[in-house]
Amino acid sequence: MSGKIVLVGLDGVPVKVIEKFVEMGVMPNMAELIDKGVFRQTSSAIPEVSSTAWSSIITGRNPGEHGIYGFTELKPNSYQLTFPNYKNLKASPFWDEWPGESVIINVPATYPVRKMNGAHISGFVSIDIDKSVYPPTILNDIKSYDYRLDVDSRKAHESMNAFLDDVEATLDARISVYRYLWNEYNNWQNFMLVFTGTDRLMHFMFDAFEDEKSKYNSAFTLHFSRIDKILGEIASMMDEDDLLVLMSDHGFERLDYDVYVNNFLAKNGYLEFAGKPGWENIAYHSKAFALDPARIYINLKDKYPQGSVSRSDRPKVVKELMELFAHWKINGKKVVKDIYRGENIYSGPEAKHGPDIVLVGNGGFNLKASFATNKISSKGIFTGKHTQDTSFALFAGLKDDSILPDNLSIDQIIPLIEKDRGIKRISSPGRR
Repeated sequence: MSGKIVLVGLDGVPVKVIEKFVEMGVMPNMAELIDKGVFRQTSSAIPEVSSTAWSSIITGRNPGEHGIYGFTELKPNSYQLTFPNYKNLKASPFWDEWPGESVIINVPATYPVRKMNGAHISGFVSIDIDKSVYPPTILNDIKSYDYRLDVDSRKAHESMNAFLDDVEATLDARISVYRYLWNEYNNWQNFMLVFTGTDRLMHFMFDAFEDEKSKYNSAFTLHFSRIDKILGEIASMMDEDDLLVLMSDHGFERLDYDVYVNNFLAKNGYLEFAGKPGWENIAYHSKAFALDPARIYINLKDKYPQGSVSRSDRPKVVKELMELFAHWKINGKKVVKDIYRGENIYSGPEAKHGPDIVLVGNGGFNLKASFATNKISSKGIFTGKHTQDTSFALFAGLKDDSILPDNLSIDQIIPLIEKDRGIKRISSPGRR
């Protein structure tokens, strides 16, 4: 294998944000990379949440193989919520498969860190910095940069100015640590850095991106300008034989409504509770329930304590629900854009643990499984929501551009790099 490989993630950034800022001159280095490389719109994982998407990117496999379907799951044979982390990832990330040392910074869903060949600082959701850094010998150095595992999004609920200050301070620390590790591990072969402040900005300030008169528009633009400078810095330090790949894990768009899927199921007679609405109070007559963001599980007799649906009746219930969701409207607008059967989109040993149905929200509709309200729809503080089909990838330095398919999904990025660079995995290949 010749040349180093550098991957840079811009969490949640859709194609239209890149295109607008390139056209405005805000991201000149991105513009130059697009001119030199191959820029593509991509499709994200299903569902389009960061834990599932980044797990798909780093393993090159679908959730049916890597086993991460979202930020929440239920403990086996129960309705008790659990929160999957890096320990639950059933497929190997590329840094455990590729030759040479790797430096990995801020990839979501990789907490707690574990032994690997190189250095690793985990990303969202990381709880304790002492469990977020490998090897432990660099922990004090990382702390000396006032490193922040993530933006404190709680500040946005109190003061947008305080939130913006935290976004930039987190970026400052991220940049310092990337520079430190770039040089400290000067024999690395593979380097991955993910910027997640982009996602936080778009959740809280997507309206500011769309409205140039917004008082926060300049802050939004500044953040992307700063990231562009780092992209230029990274590109300037790479050799002709090196490969630079930029990507986002999902896209973003304007949010008009938060929509509560479990409340909709309850209203239509598919979900009942023995007490206060919540997963642990799901009652026997329930036929289905949702986990975030809109993963639908049939309440099977042989799978859940209060299961009421037999395996033989499952296809009938699935069909009923798909028809129900297909006709769901709020204020005359269709709520659901795409409806998937789990067996049609997931393959592999973990597919049996996946949802029966997955919904992707239509434009403006942010699907949620939360029980935070008894309403079907409401409007909260977020102004932006994830999209499944507007993420991007940029390849600069491919030996053969023709290997890229017309329709590129995020779980194909790593396999394409392997194909271009002749990298042989230690374990069996995932879905291509």
